[in-house]
Amino acid sequence: MAEISGSIAAVESSAIDISSTNSPRAKASSMDPKNVACCEERSKSLRARYIYAIIFFIINLTAWFIRDYGHSVFPPTYYKEACGTTGHDCFHTLGVLRVSLGCFIFFFLMFLTTFIARKLYEACSKWHSGWWKLKFFLLLASMVVPFFIPPGFIHIYGEVARVGAGIFLLLQLISVIEFIRWWNKYWSPDEQSNQRSCSIALFTSTVFYGVSICGIVSMYYFYAPRPACSLNIFFITWTALLLIVMMVISLHSKVNRGLLSSGIMASYVVFLCWSAIRSEPVDEKCNVQKPDNGKFDWTTVLGFLIAIGAIVMATFSTGIDSKSFQFNKNNVKLEDDIRYNYGFFHMIFSLGAMYFAMLFISWNLNDSATEWSIDVGWASAGVKIINEWVAATIYTWKLVSPVVKQYRVVNNEQTMQP
Repeated sequence: MAEISGSIAAVESSAIDISSTNSPRAKASSMDPKNVACCEERSKSLRARYIYAIIFFIINLTAWFIRDYGHSVFPPTYYKEACGTTGHDCFHTLGVLRVSLGCFIFFFLMFLTTFIARKLYEACSKWHSGWWKLKFFLLLASMVVPFFIPPGFIHIYGEVARVGAGIFLLLQLISVIEFIRWWNKYWSPDEQSNQRSCSIALFTSTVFYGVSICGIVSMYYFYAPRPACSLNIFFITWTALLLIVMMVISLHSKVNRGLLSSGIMASYVVFLCWSAIRSEPVDEKCNVQKPDNGKFDWTTVLGFLIAIGAIVMATFSTGIDSKSFQFNKNNVKLEDDIRYNYGFFHMIFSLGAMYFAMLFISWNLNDSATEWSIDVGWASAGVKIINEWVAATIYTWKLVSPVVKQYRVVNNEQTMQP
């Protein structure tokens, strides 16, 4: 009996040990310390990108404040060799460029110190996710130094910023198009998809095409009310033709991409056209929605803040989307690999600094923008129209390129046969 009771006690103790090891607390205690540290570093890196976005947003607000109210708030204690006797060269347009240059310097230094990071345990990765006190002083120095630089060099930076802003727009377009392709691939019907996915894809494409058509009609009504508005009529009509071309190519038997991706792209192209026409000068008679008194109300302020938020969101979404610009997109992520490319993230933010500078000065280095305005003027309208056409061209090439490559392969095989 003693042996039986001893064996029963041993079985019970072993059962208790097994149950205790299966408990969450036991699993947490038995977890590899390396995995715990890896999880902590990964969470730090994911939190860090939001901190950088907040910093970028605050710098945007600083640039706006320097442009509109810096000359009336700051006392005349500025560096006269850089700002001039009246301080005009440190406010308004040049003030925005100086703030943009400081933002560019900070994020470009972060790019130089993090572009080689591949693992979470590396020093570059820890520098990206931590050391915030040191980076605060680095950011402060980067923002102060441009206000001691002569105006001639700031003008040179403004010319370079135009090119950098154009590169940012191109990268943003590629990121948006890749997202549309992913969305279409996720919802497009195939042999293995169920009826629900097909219905959702059909409903979504119908909604996007409906929104696009309503946008075209609304732009004709609000921005082309008379035949004299020939330029707006041309922009809107050309946009409608682009919608038809993209839809026809998507439905072609050799392409066969369906209506979802072309519908999403159609709404995006209509948005770009609307944004371009909205950027036309205020005194234009073809814009029936804009006031002529030059004053601003709560709608102007709200639209301005939304525009700044859109800049930050566009920069953030493009910065974390480094996969769209990789040649090999099927790399398997290991446990200690970084979850997004730190160098690419900071490079996009440095280009975004140039982009928001161009929006605040309306792509014009000579004239100062009005208060609470952003991206207004013929230069801004022209850039957005070109952006729309380039977006439609890239998307069309994405549709046609697989067919062209397949046609070339077939021709090469036929020529190699005797």
